[in-house]
Amino acid sequence: MYTAAGQPNREQLVQRYVPLVKRIAYHLMARLPPSVQFDDLVQNGMIGLLDAIDRYQEGFGAQFETYATQRVRGAILDGLRENDWLPRNLRRELRRIEAAINQLEHAHGRAPSERELADALGMSLGDYQKTLQDARGHQLVYLEDFTGDGDEDYLERHFTDNDADPAAILEDQGIKAMLVTAIGQLPERERLMMALYYEQDLNLREIGEVMGVTESRVCQLHSQAISRLRAKITGEVPKAAKRRKETARG
Repeated sequence: MYTAAGQPNREQLVQRYVPLVKRIAYHLMARLPPSVQFDDLVQNGMIGLLDAIDRYQEGFGAQFETYATQRVRGAILDGLRENDWLPRNLRRELRRIEAAINQLEHAHGRAPSERELADALGMSLGDYQKTLQDARGHQLVYLEDFTGDGDEDYLERHFTDNDADPAAILEDQGIKAMLVTAIGQLPERERLMMALYYEQDLNLREIGEVMGVTESRVCQLHSQAISRLRAKITGEVPKAAKRRKETARG
């Protein structure tokens, strides 16, 4: 993997790690809407791989694959942040679903079924499931959770507030504890799907084979599980952001 001058052989490294780029891109596709193209993710990931090859030095103390994985994933996410890939009207529908989940859980003391949620929203079961399918890019935390609707577009595109970093918020111990509890309260099939995806690192097709359902059905279950989790924790997210800012000032 090195030239006669002792430098990393760029061409050989690219050929060797293209499968890594594709694997990361395919895994991220599960969280993205159908409008996002796999080839676009791979293209952004390749930029990250080339950057990793140019920057990496053995003296950094990290294995190249570990370092490259971080750079590839970061490049793909940077590419996604430059595009408003979840339409505002779909985001509104997801907020309606979260509100319905909250209302029905308080009314019945249990997780509502898909049919109950569809009825509460005045939708057919098919239309409700299509909304879940369209929302395959649904995330646990959005920057809009910390801001008003008027700032949504700007903040979603530019990520300027470091104190409102979604990843950092999820490291908050109170949010972590609530999230663990909320995952434990998911319906069994959704809990299994989340475990296979986030713990076993299976992709959607593999999860579908394990569960005996289609890949699109796994997408629906993932979107619905995220909606249930958001319904539990979104009230705590602004509090976590406030705690981080107060700690930083102190």
